[in-house]
Amino acid sequence: MKRALVIAAHPDDEVLGCGGIISKYTQKGVRFFVLFIAEGSSCRFEDPNCPASLQAIEERTHYAYKALNLLGVSGYVFHDLPCGRLDTIPIIDITKIIEKVVYEFDPDTVYTHSAIDANNDHRIVHRASIMATRPTPRSKVQRVLSYEINSSSEWSFGEKFIPTNFEQINENDLALKIGAMTAYKTEVNEYPFPRSDQGIRTLAFRRGMQSGVPLAEAFTLIREFVS
Repeated sequence: MKRALVIAAHPDDEVLGCGGIISKYTQKGVRFFVLFIAEGSSCRFEDPNCPASLQAIEERTHYAYKALNLLGVSGYVFHDLPCGRLDTIPIIDITKIIEKVVYEFDPDTVYTHSAIDANNDHRIVHRASIMATRPTPRSKVQRVLSYEINSSSEWSFGEKFIPTNFEQINENDLALKIGAMTAYKTEVNEYPFPRSDQGIRTLAFRRGMQSGVPLAEAFTLIREFVS
């Protein structure tokens, strides 16, 4: 892996899903680019364009800047599509957004959402990601994987996130992941809320136990090209 694209429905998904490996591999020279599809906050307001909603969107963007800086990511773009309302947008439009970044950034590895998440925006971004990373002559993507999101993947009762790939991380990677998530002040809460320090740490221990290491992040391999 040399160039990795992380596709996130909302700011904070990149940290929850990939924060550990971003920390791990940026230190090894891998270049990451994060693509944010929706803004993540307007769904909490009756009027998504009211002043309070617009302020919340701006605040969350600033949280993202801080989180990405902590993880060592300098490449990113925000599209600010309406949170919780991606089903009102033709999926081809979302796919085109992703395709543009795939062709311009030219990643060999793509991380995106799981198809089973409780959050519908996540599911839509997953579908658009699959469409945008089709193995065409123009695309050099070699691996596509989906990641899990605390408070969405495990809350999709009846469907399960089934990991196939595990990445060992260390205590420093986990600390940076938790620190980056803490930057999203409006998105964290006290344990047993999944997006808490202890919730993030517990998942890392669980995935570590599953794969025989102290700490890990888990992914589902969607497609891999081996020459």
